Amino acid sequence: MSRKNIAAGNWKMNKNYEDGLTLARNLLVHSKASEALMILAPPFIHLQGVAEIIKGQAHIHLAAQNCHQKASGAYTGETSLEMLKSVGVTYVILGHSERREYFEESNELLAEKTNAVLESGLTPIFCCGENLTIREAKKHIAHVSDQLRSSLFHLSAEDFGKIVIAYEPIWAIGTGVTASPEQAQDMHQAIRKLIADQYSSEVANATSILYGGSVKPANAVELFSQADVDGGLVGGASLKAEDFCKIYESFNTLS
Repeated sequence: MSRKNIAAGNWKMNKNYEDGLTLARNLLVHSKASEALMILAPPFIHLQGVAEIIKGQAHIHLAAQNCHQKASGAYTGETSLEMLKSVGVTYVILGHSERREYFEESNELLAEKTNAVLESGLTPIFCCGENLTIREAKKHIAHVSDQLRSSLFHLSAEDFGKIVIAYEPIWAIGTGVTASPEQAQDMHQAIRKLIADQYSSEVANATSILYGGSVKPANAVELFSQADVDGGLVGGASLKAEDFCKIYESFNTLS
């Protein structure tokens, strides 16, 4: 996968079915197609309906917020990759900070899920990031490096090249503490260097690295203009069509 600019909207556990489809329709109407990708990650119940709405739109793709690592079986409440593929999903978010915290997803489990997603032919959006305690202790680069090494660096260069990375500064999400574009760039640059050291500069330079720290219309251009920030994994602002379209269209202002 070549390096692309991406605006990915993670709806999390929001919107009932009809409201979710209305949001998808509004995004389709108001967004202007460009070389950047728009990825929508609605709740599972919305996937098929959203897939029908965006069908034929080359710039809009569908993502799942999670998956199970097994192909099938007695796993009540879980969703397999084959199920996701059957409704048009092409991307899967893995290792989101909320999955790590609330559902205790480990680096080892995420390595299994990554393998399963790649084997299914879908594209992982792999999340990494640190909390405020780790950031204040200045251990953030080491922490994120360990997440990537433990979950991804067993992959071949070819397989790693199929992955999108999303960096989440957990300490800057809903805490009142703001991450600057420079702080975002510093971490993205460190991640790209880590990939280059593990694989090669060619693999690192081809990897899309998204920023997941409260991206909004007001800060999108400044964030996306950073050399190593290739877009955003957007939470709250993705729930309003006007806001998310503005974020997506921020790429049009970049030279």
